[in-house]
Amino acid sequence: MASSIKKRAVSKQTDHEGDFKMDEEIQADFEGRNLEVQDFNGIRQLLRQLFLKEHVDVTQLSDMLIAQEGIGSVLKQSWNEDEDDDDDDTLTEALDVFGVTTVFNLTSHLESPVVQQLFELVQRLTTETSDEAVRNKINNILESSQKLGLLINERFINLPPKIADPLLTSLQAEMSRMAKRDDSYKFDYFVLICKLYKSKGGKSDVMFSNAEEEIFDKEAEVSIEYNVTSQCDTALVGQWEEEDREMIPYRRILFIQGNKFAEIVQKVKAFVS
Repeated sequence: MASSIKKRAVSKQTDHEGDFKMDEEIQADFEGRNLEVQDFNGIRQLLRQLFLKEHVDVTQLSDMLIAQEGIGSVLKQSWNEDEDDDDDDTLTEALDVFGVTTVFNLTSHLESPVVQQLFELVQRLTTETSDEAVRNKINNILESSQKLGLLINERFINLPPKIADPLLTSLQAEMSRMAKRDDSYKFDYFVLICKLYKSKGGKSDVMFSNAEEEIFDKEAEVSIEYNVTSQCDTALVGQWEEEDREMIPYRRILFIQGNKFAEIVQKVKAFVS
């Protein structure tokens, strides 16, 4: 079960006056748990940072992710049940959702409004950003009788990529179990939306928000990307500087063959080790 996952991770802290200090770190224990109803707000917040202002009903998507029992994990700070239940701060931290790693079965929910919105978003962006060869590949994937899964791998930005190893390993095992009961979980393709940043004026300089997603990117059969500067808070965009270079936010949508997932998980393990 996802609840067996535990990893050490790094979190930032503030000084005694509350000022944010990027060079200070604290150690915290995190664990993966099954998605539950009380995780709704945290999951929706993470989906909002992924889709920003795009017309995607993240409320419905959050509900549907939770309804998929037995697959996926939310990342939470470990909480010792022996601790004082009256400690509201401790309990609040334990309930916070710091990440979510799961897969949404698009094929099983083709008629739902949010899936239609996702398809419309991908088709519109494909038309706007890609050449004919890429459009044909993506349209073939979307319109043929492929079994599609939306891979979601979202977390707070200051958590290190090593946390992805147990979460993805657990997801792989859960999908395998689900596929034995439901053939639609034998995905032909995964769709993964990555957050990434490019230095202004230098598109070859790319930084993935979740570093391990560069491995998924290299294994993708086809992809498209789009600039999301206009959808981001200007103050947040201004914080993204590396070595005095302004970093411009993008999204990249990957289409990955389902039979590559196990190999990718192994490459992620090697990367974070």
